[in-house]
Amino acid sequence: MTAPRRTLVIVPTFDEAATIAATLEGLRVRVPDADVLVVDDGSPDGTADLVDQIAADEASTGAARALSVLRRPGKLGLGTAYVQGFRWALDRGYDTVVEMDADGSHRAEDLPRLLARASQAELVIGSRWVPGGRVLHWPKHREVLSRLGNLYTRVLLGLGVRDATAGFRVYDAALLRRIPLDEIASHGYGFQVDMTWRARRAGARIIEIPIVFVERTAGVSKMSNAIIVEAMTLVTRWGVAHRVGQLLRLVRHRAT
Repeated sequence: MTAPRRTLVIVPTFDEAATIAATLEGLRVRVPDADVLVVDDGSPDGTADLVDQIAADEASTGAARALSVLRRPGKLGLGTAYVQGFRWALDRGYDTVVEMDADGSHRAEDLPRLLARASQAELVIGSRWVPGGRVLHWPKHREVLSRLGNLYTRVLLGLGVRDATAGFRVYDAALLRRIPLDEIASHGYGFQVDMTWRARRAGARIIEIPIVFVERTAGVSKMSNAIIVEAMTLVTRWGVAHRVGQLLRLVRHRAT
């Protein structure tokens, strides 16, 4: 009989006291056997303390999951939060590692569907831009920006992924071990594209599952122009290098 796969959900936080309790409760109800690691970047609003209290309450009632907090000294960025969380998961022998936002935009009710497909791919992406996926309460300009950014990424890098900037993901731990995490320095959307690009180059099978993405109703969005510029700059750099490499290989092949 095959042993059940150990799953860890990584939830990065910075000032998410208004949303984190509901997110954790949704995970407890929908995926009660999945452990949770909250990676907090020194939230001034006491997010980490709130999670510690929830963890203590759950432990006292014999909850099935382990809820942990990784406290960091300040706002160090989404990418480094996930990389540190990945290492934490690998060091403790988890088989499946999930990325999920704390603000309610990623619905816990969608996670069982993503996990159910994890046996068929090393990276499962909860996608807004495949048939059946959608966003709620977004202004039109933000949807257009996301769609165009993903189209640009798909064409330039040849990823074959419609939502490379998505942050709701399920990784096989074996894939994370093949990716050189020490080399990753990107943040925000750039981090998600970076990981997708590295997964593709590592030979991973990637599938996208439609989800409903819900705009946050509490707290403050961490989106900024700097994050968008970083992502587009990195994609352009990677894409140009990729296409030049393809051209050079074609030239060498024709010369032989």
